[in-house]
Amino acid sequence: MKRLLLVICMVAIALTMVFAQAQTEKAMTIKLGHIRDAEHPTHKGALLFADLVKEKSDGRITVNVYPNSQLGGIQEMFAQMKTGDLELVYGGINTLAFIKGGEAYEITAIPFLYRDYEHMRKAMLSDAFKPIMAEAEKATGVKILNITGDTAPRGLTANKKILSPADFKGLKIRTAASEVVLRVMKKLGALPQQVPFADLYVSLKTGVVDAQENGAITVANTSMFEVQKFYMKTDYIRDIETFYMSPSFYDSLSEADRQILLDASEEAGKLVTQLTVEQLDTAYDKLAEHMTVVTEPEMRLGEIRSALEGVFDDWEGVKWPAGLLEKIRNM
Repeated sequence: MKRLLLVICMVAIALTMVFAQAQTEKAMTIKLGHIRDAEHPTHKGALLFADLVKEKSDGRITVNVYPNSQLGGIQEMFAQMKTGDLELVYGGINTLAFIKGGEAYEITAIPFLYRDYEHMRKAMLSDAFKPIMAEAEKATGVKILNITGDTAPRGLTANKKILSPADFKGLKIRTAASEVVLRVMKKLGALPQQVPFADLYVSLKTGVVDAQENGAITVANTSMFEVQKFYMKTDYIRDIETFYMSPSFYDSLSEADRQILLDASEEAGKLVTQLTVEQLDTAYDKLAEHMTVVTEPEMRLGEIRSALEGVFDDWEGVKWPAGLLEKIRNM
């Protein structure tokens, strides 16, 4: 009898181990979407992420990458993650503010708040942001896996030099559909305009708008230097690409598989940063051939910063916890 019980126990243990191993080694195919084109550093990073996940999982996990908004825009893809129809999105940390429940992340687009990308990432991953991240996850149905992959900082182009706050007065400038940017431009006396990006080149050429704000890579790749004379290197808004994940998908993963995705995302982000730096160098060289690149001290960024002091004070304690701006500045 004892021998029979021993055999039964051994069989039960063996079956448990088999089932556990089967569960751990379950094959899966997941989708990752983003809005960038196939030549953009973000896409190259996404492809590396897919390769590393496949390698680290011994081929169990396949990541299919969908660039260029094939799965929809940011808001559409976030909605798909919320319902569990899409596992991953790779996009800027700024974009979380575009959906209901993510308003606190407007703080990621505050001009001149972050000294550099290292400072920005440190702030986003700090203890001060942990409750904001947790609350945003509940409210948006979107989980942040990792914040990694520097993008090109934003600057300005125009047909005149923009050197001080006075030069913004009456300037018809096409801006991103961001409440932060709209508020900044209005504070400086500019007239922000909403023009679809596809129509921007023609709008600049025909004078529908006088100026626009984008990074040097975008300006170079779209040949805006053909219709604009000056590029003002303000670097006034920064963004870091972020791996967003469906919470239901995250909850379904083993700790080992979560670590695989996290490790792969970190390496992918490093590649994005490296490629962005390389492309920026090339872009600035190209712009210098076709237009005048204006930098400090000719551009008086200190005066522009001073003109924007206090412009977001009424958002303290409303969109984000009171005192968070000061905490970030002091990090």
